[in-house]
Amino acid sequence: MLPEGQSVTAFRLSAEGVLESPIERRLATRITDHLKMSMGLSTSESEKRSWRNSLPLLARDLVEADLGKVEMLIEYQLPRTSKRANVVLAGVDHKGNDRYVVVELKQWSRAELFEDSETLVLVPGYSRVLPHPLQQVQGYCDTIVDFIGALDRDPDTVHGVAYLHNAADPDVHDLFDLVESQYTRLFTKTRRGAFLDYLRSQFASEPGAGAGDRLLDSAVRPSKQLMRLAAAEIKDREQFVLLDEQRVAYEMVLYAVRKARQADNKRVVVVTGGPGSGKSVIALSLLGELSRRGHPALHATGSRSFTQTMRRHVGKGNRRVQNLFKYFNSFTNAEKNELDVLICDEAHRIRETSANRFTRSTPDGRRSTSSWRPPGYLSSSSTSIRSSSPVRSAPSRPSRAMPRASASASSMSHWKASGGAAGARSTRSGS
Repeated sequence: MLPEGQSVTAFRLSAEGVLESPIERRLATRITDHLKMSMGLSTSESEKRSWRNSLPLLARDLVEADLGKVEMLIEYQLPRTSKRANVVLAGVDHKGNDRYVVVELKQWSRAELFEDSETLVLVPGYSRVLPHPLQQVQGYCDTIVDFIGALDRDPDTVHGVAYLHNAADPDVHDLFDLVESQYTRLFTKTRRGAFLDYLRSQFASEPGAGAGDRLLDSAVRPSKQLMRLAAAEIKDREQFVLLDEQRVAYEMVLYAVRKARQADNKRVVVVTGGPGSGKSVIALSLLGELSRRGHPALHATGSRSFTQTMRRHVGKGNRRVQNLFKYFNSFTNAEKNELDVLICDEAHRIRETSANRFTRSTPDGRRSTSSWRPPGYLSSSSTSIRSSSPVRSAPSRPSRAMPRASASASSMSHWKASGGAAGARSTRSGS
């Protein structure tokens, strides 16, 4: 098992290393074994075939471009997702700075756009519509920049290419209709010479092992650029006002963030209320405000349909903002204290253990609370979440709508709801 919090790569070698005879012959087998050991994943014959066909070809291109020492991070697991990029090339540019190029390798020999869409593709032999490879690699680049802490100061170090090495230009001509950016390019076998020139422009002929180390060892957390984007996006889409107990719960979380940072401990704020009481509205308001204040925060649920709804509503048209909405089991390999705040919506869905086809069985709650540094926010309509910290008696229900509050660093306080609105309580948690 790899260290917690690190992005996972299936295999890591220099381009020259990939082409060493014993390694090249057993490359697919070694990648398969590494995926099985590190992530518990099985691989298909089509995946093995693509590794055997595509990876040595890319390595030869690098060697021919006099870039044999560039590091190839093969099957790089994108942070906080189950997706993997085919290859991330790691090296240094001509000024000595780290440079990374995400390479999406395609074995397609023919492809065309789906009807009048610029972003969907039809490929012979596939029974479904596929994403345009340029859009695909752009998403991979954005995810790396948005969640790898080492890139926060210089996001321009990450570029991407889609390499259709079996296709000639005439066989995929309308894929070029999607405009390339300065950070993403599309190459075919017809343009192999241009691809080699592109690689030379990105990398110097120096070892890339150090750049690879810095990428893999980096903390995984939302970048400042992503937080600014999220704050603006959520503010633009906010169509709600927090009232009474909703406002109290919202302010309680912000208070807990400040106090927990000062005391350097963890706090949990639990918000309870029936359906329609505004728990998720509070959660979205907090995500926007915490982002505006520069606190790395993510939103997580245990429901695929709910998470997808949040992504459509809040991140509509913006894939990068959509990546702020995760699942509880997205944090099974989270690094301790990598976030300031983790917002767990519908916390009654947190299971004792969790596993899917991408992850091993791991305690949802334990990994989730370990991943955030000071406070976490949990909303629940049915579950009482207790703390091992000392607990004082909750204040009695006041006669008026606005509740009274009582809190200390070592106690839990409960805001009893009136009129079905959400109420909150706070507790300190061990680090």
